[in-house]
Amino acid sequence: MQGPRWSSADGLANSRRMRMLTALVVLFVLWWVLLGRLDRELQRVEEQSVAMVLTQLRSALVIKGAEAMLSRKQNLASLEGRNPFNWLDHQWPRYKGGCGGNEPDSGSWCFANQQQNETGESARGWLIYKPKQPITIEGKRVKPEQLIAWRVTSEFADRNRNNRREQDERLTGLKLRQVPFQKTTVNRQDARR
Repeated sequence: MQGPRWSSADGLANSRRMRMLTALVVLFVLWWVLLGRLDRELQRVEEQSVAMVLTQLRSALVIKGAEAMLSRKQNLASLEGRNPFNWLDHQWPRYKGGCGGNEPDSGSWCFANQQQNETGESARGWLIYKPKQPITIEGKRVKPEQLIAWRVTSEFADRNRNNRREQDERLTGLKLRQVPFQKTTVNRQDARR
């Protein structure tokens, strides 16, 4: 009995299969690298977008704080917890307005009102953002779909450096402070600091 015979046609077919397999492996590795880079680029773009919005909002707070200090009708304490998007002329496409009890879509902003039980007024609350990607915002790593909250607070001249405002320490401006977010509401004690 003779063993299987190998012909040059079999060798040629095997050579083609090997080249095809090598090409597929190379394409898969390139595709994998490209997807990794694309993912990192999307994270970087989202981080820059959030940073740009926060910078614009903080600039609006400086202007609004200066207006309030010069005005006789407003004071800085009355602006705490207000929606800073209302103070911008530019409307961001990713800002959806009031949250209305719902979470914003991924990659979007909204303003969650804090309802006052005594008056029913809901003009104060928190600015909320929901990232699409795992990003780093203000030095903190945030997972995708994890809600992040900010609140407009006032700054004060802390003469004795205890980080608590006393009656003789005057308000000096407004700032946007990141506050912890809980499922139903933002931690109110942390927002007042």
